[in-house]
Amino acid sequence: MPTILAVDDSASMRQMVSFTLKSAGFGVVEAEDGEDAYAKAQAGSFDLVLTDQNMPRLDGIGLTRRLREHPAYKALPILILTTESSDQMKQAGRAAGATGWLVKPFDPAKLVEVIRKVVR
Repeated sequence: MPTILAVDDSASMRQMVSFTLKSAGFGVVEAEDGEDAYAKAQAGSFDLVLTDQNMPRLDGIGLTRRLREHPAYKALPILILTTESSDQMKQAGRAAGATGWLVKPFDPAKLVEVIRKVVR
C-alpha cells in the first residue's frame, strides 16, 4: 500500500484529504505545515507528497525545493493541492520541482485518479 505525506495547515482539509486517500486504500501521514512535513520526510519514506501551498513556517513550493535537494526525494511525485490557480504560481511550482498542481476545492475521485497515475 503506497503511503502519502499529506501536508496542510488546515485541520479540516487534512481530515478531508486523509479520509479520501484512506478510503482509496492509501496509507496517510499528516503534517501541519512544511517544516513538520520536512521533519517527517527525513524520518520516514513516502510514495508521494501532497502539499498545500499557503502555510506558515514553510510553504508548499519551499517544501518542494527542500525535498528535491535530497536523493530520496529527487524523483518522488510531489503534488501541490491549493486554492492558488495563477499561471505564475503554477510555474513557480514546476520550477521548484512539483510533479503536478491541483486546485481546491478538489473532486475526491479526480484526486485519487491523479495520485494513482503518478505513484509508481
